[in-house]
Amino acid sequence: MSEYSKDFLNLLESVRAKRPRTVIQHILAHGFITSEDLTNTYGYHHPPRAIRDVREYGIPIITFRMTGADGRNIAAYRFGNPADVKNPLSKSAGRSVLSKALKQALIEKYGSKCFVYLETMDDSVLQVDHRIPYEIGGAHDAHDIDSYMLLSPSANRAKSWTCEHCENWERKDSSFCLRCFWAHPEDYDHIAGKQERIVSVVFTDNEIEDYGKLIELSGVEKAQDLIKQIIHEHLN
Repeated sequence: MSEYSKDFLNLLESVRAKRPRTVIQHILAHGFITSEDLTNTYGYHHPPRAIRDVREYGIPIITFRMTGADGRNIAAYRFGNPADVKNPLSKSAGRSVLSKALKQALIEKYGSKCFVYLETMDDSVLQVDHRIPYEIGGAHDAHDIDSYMLLSPSANRAKSWTCEHCENWERKDSSFCLRCFWAHPEDYDHIAGKQERIVSVVFTDNEIEDYGKLIELSGVEKAQDLIKQIIHEHLN
């Protein structure tokens, strides 16, 4: 800890909220924290959100890559230059209010639904997220609501995992993200750099019976293949 100034250490110590404090204490003890640590040790299944919690106190965090226990390439995080500290009071005090206003504005414009899975759900479940990850595009004007999107918790986790494993996570090209499914599922050219397309199919009410028949015919693992086959035969 001697490498950090007294002012920086005082700022770190001032953070009392459990999740960001957990991240801070781990980095102080070990020099860095990985997405594996956050998930397996602390039970935080959305590592980027835990890191964002720290950043919202004005504390600089750098993302880098390393090899995980299973040989996969994973994200890791360490403190950035203490000279890059932002004003934590203005940043954290403003964000909470803005998030509520943003969420309400997005719901009023688009309805209470997940932008990715197109499911309508209770307002309290939906989460506001940057279309272009904060780690790549930085902060956006909170009044420009179309720089943000509403996501279900599962969509937010899927987006975070995909973005962290995308080639652009290190390159940080915002224009690349703008044409990605995870930023604009309504109009995109690629999915994390891959030439793929996604159609989300949600079965509700009486359609649940159709879903049951589909699974009966194909099994859960082959349902997607059967849907593709039906579409191919119908269109050709």
